Amino acid sequence: MLIVRRSLLLVLCLAAAFLLAPAARADIAKVTFVLMNDIYLMDDQMMPDGKRRGGFARLAAVVKAERARASAEGRRLILAHGGDTLSPSLMSGIDQGAHIMTLTNLIRPDIFAPGNHEFDFGKAVFLRRMAEANFPLYAANLRGPDGAVLPGFRDRSIVDVGGVRVGLTGGAYDGTPRASSPEDLKFAPTVASMKEQAAALRREGADFVAVVMHADRSQAIELAESRAADIVLTGHNHDLFVSFDGRTAMAESSYDAHYVVLIDVTVETKMQEGRRVTAWWPQFRIVDTATVAPDPEVVAVVAGFQGKLDRELDVPIGTTAVELDSRNATVRTGEAAIGSLIADAMRAKTKAAIAIMNGGGIRAGKVYAPGTAITRRDILTELPFNNRVVVIDVPGSALLAGLENGVGRLPEAAGRFPQVSGMTVEYDPRRPAGSRILSVRIGGAPLEPGRTYRLATNDFLARGSDGYTGFGSIQPEIHPEDAPLLATEVMAYVRELGTVRTGVEGRIVAK
Repeated sequence: MLIVRRSLLLVLCLAAAFLLAPAARADIAKVTFVLMNDIYLMDDQMMPDGKRRGGFARLAAVVKAERARASAEGRRLILAHGGDTLSPSLMSGIDQGAHIMTLTNLIRPDIFAPGNHEFDFGKAVFLRRMAEANFPLYAANLRGPDGAVLPGFRDRSIVDVGGVRVGLTGGAYDGTPRASSPEDLKFAPTVASMKEQAAALRREGADFVAVVMHADRSQAIELAESRAADIVLTGHNHDLFVSFDGRTAMAESSYDAHYVVLIDVTVETKMQEGRRVTAWWPQFRIVDTATVAPDPEVVAVVAGFQGKLDRELDVPIGTTAVELDSRNATVRTGEAAIGSLIADAMRAKTKAAIAIMNGGGIRAGKVYAPGTAITRRDILTELPFNNRVVVIDVPGSALLAGLENGVGRLPEAAGRFPQVSGMTVEYDPRRPAGSRILSVRIGGAPLEPGRTYRLATNDFLARGSDGYTGFGSIQPEIHPEDAPLLATEVMAYVRELGTVRTGVEGRIVAK
């Protein structure tokens, strides 16, 4: 009986000790991730629904409100920038993105990963602009020609939030050497680099890992499916995108701050069986910036830059020594000096063998007499459609079909009429449409239907529009959204020439 009582007493003591023992302490972090990406235009824009969206002033208002909310609720806000902002825009064509850095400094991201457009003005300008940043720069897959980390950049970091260790890393777009002009800077594969950095963060004690990278959607999905990171925030695709499969969250915030994606997470970490275990769940919020009043401080800064842009648009960038005629009857029925000038600019930018510009894309309907000064505003008036310069590898047969289409409606004036560079074309307008081309010579040699030619054109024709259907099935060298603005490239070309001497030279002739 004594043994039973002693056993019962022991059981009761052990039970009391278990009940009185403190539970494993949990560390809890409340974090809000705010994502911005692909922001090119400083001001908001009127959208098809009649509402104004985007721009730095509306974005700043969103960020300011979220920072106030985070402070009131005891949350940590992490503002992520997924890259692509220094270019392209008209103002960037003038100041090489300096205004963008001023505006971004007003918003102060917590992590910035460069996109391909950060390199559009070359290595030196990229490094200069990044040195102007008053915010952290991350690019774990980007190195100098000597293999060293670039000045001001880091690979990763860990932030302590309420005892929870949040790891951050960032990656640049590994397609940048093809899409832009980074010169001798080196890019390692983005996804592999992010996996390596995430693994390093885990080894260094990170409980939760967020990756910010400029990358194709397929790359984001590949990284998410690897389970290397908990959150993947991207730029590059220009769409509004959120995804969560129960383990990894992904997001992209459209472009130009039309929409802003926010992800609220509560991360709980505790010791379990001798190891730290983390649990979390995302809550997505999407802010339509049409519903946000622009921040007054940033509105004033943007207005100052807009005034400078207006003044710069009227500054002469060159003079024409020949008559340039952009009237419909000229550019839509035959070779026009201004059409040749634009086609030459496209070919010079891309170093393509040939170029085609549709006459209907030249719109001012104006005659510039010899000796006339040409301004940026003149170029914008001539090229108002915000077209991009793209390059496609076109079979000779498709090129010939495109040229046949271009002259197919003569003598009627048609926007499809081709203004060309790098080739000479002879055609007979009296023959049936589709069989009017008599000869095409490229680089002094006859066109070969079975040969492939590198063609520069605008994104409108590259989509197969205006009857150039054979172009539409060809994948451009780089996506049109990553391609330079046609107007900006023509401005740069005219500025480089100083004096325009491109006349009517017999590039496309009726026999």
